[in-house]
Amino acid sequence: MRRKTRVDTGSRVAAAAALLAATLLSSGVAAAPAGGAPERLYVSDETGGDVVIVDPQRGSVVARIAVGKRPRGIQLSADHQRLYVALSGSPIAGPNVDESKLPPPDRRYDGIGVVDLKLQKLVNTYPSGADPEAFALSHDGKVLYVSNEDVGKLSAVDLTRGTVRATVAVGSEPEGVAVSHDDRIVYVTCETSNSLYVIDAHTMHVLAQIPTEKRPRAIFLASQSHRGYVTDEFGAALTVFSTDDYQVVQTIALGDPKLVRPMGIASPDGRRLYVTTGRFGALLEVDPGAGRVLRTIEDVGKRPWGVALSRDGEKAYTANGPSGDVSVIDLQSGRVETRIAVGGSPWGVVAAAVR
Repeated sequence: MRRKTRVDTGSRVAAAAALLAATLLSSGVAAAPAGGAPERLYVSDETGGDVVIVDPQRGSVVARIAVGKRPRGIQLSADHQRLYVALSGSPIAGPNVDESKLPPPDRRYDGIGVVDLKLQKLVNTYPSGADPEAFALSHDGKVLYVSNEDVGKLSAVDLTRGTVRATVAVGSEPEGVAVSHDDRIVYVTCETSNSLYVIDAHTMHVLAQIPTEKRPRAIFLASQSHRGYVTDEFGAALTVFSTDDYQVVQTIALGDPKLVRPMGIASPDGRRLYVTTGRFGALLEVDPGAGRVLRTIEDVGKRPWGVALSRDGEKAYTANGPSGDVSVIDLQSGRVETRIAVGGSPWGVVAAAVR
């Protein structure tokens, strides 16, 4: 009799959970990932000067943290206790802007902001070199590698000492940064050099220069396949390279170069890549093994740039600058479940479980 009671109770709980999930889905609110704590999104607002904390399940803003000028690149520490964000005193300038007509940069505002997530406040700003745009955190949590866009350099920030340990000259307008899984190699894209620089993380010497299509942006490293992927904005392509010999393996066309603008990239396992497309307004699902686009999820937002995935791999989150919102996309159905207003100009987004 007791066994039957447990089964009935479990059935009622399961039914109630299913009804709740269905209700949330029909209302346009994403259900919490199965089998774990709810998630939070951390969004850098370039024009608002904030990091915005978002609850994607409820579709609402949880908090706004003032961090400084032009927050762009953003990443969590391994323990999710701190959030790092790139800050810049350089004026905003997009492609084809005459920079001679812009005001001079104010280097006092350059740095890597450190946010204590428990306190929900900026607690420190590390020096970073000039105009930090993006960065990558070493897997041992000791070093941040920062692209210094205005001056064509990459800086290594020692997080223990809070100082710049070394810098190295790379190509013009460096942006995307990635670190190999053994922390030996750093990769940085250089937008107007149309190349990817390969750097020894210990010596900070350039080991190789890999050609890409026009205006490379973000990088994803797939450790199991020994492949790296670079989004080429003006080339409407992905440059695929070997992390063994630093040679180009393949170029995957993503569409019409006059329309498609590959920007951010994310993947749960390297078998499927998700690429934002800027003014094209779509999220692309790419099979790197087959070398082709599997799906185009249209109208995800205005000029989607940064992209993150839920930890169960079922949702994608895109930061949409001109519309000041973040989209929650169900990857199974290819449907935008909701767009969450955050204000300003969202640039980057990361996702993590609530701790």
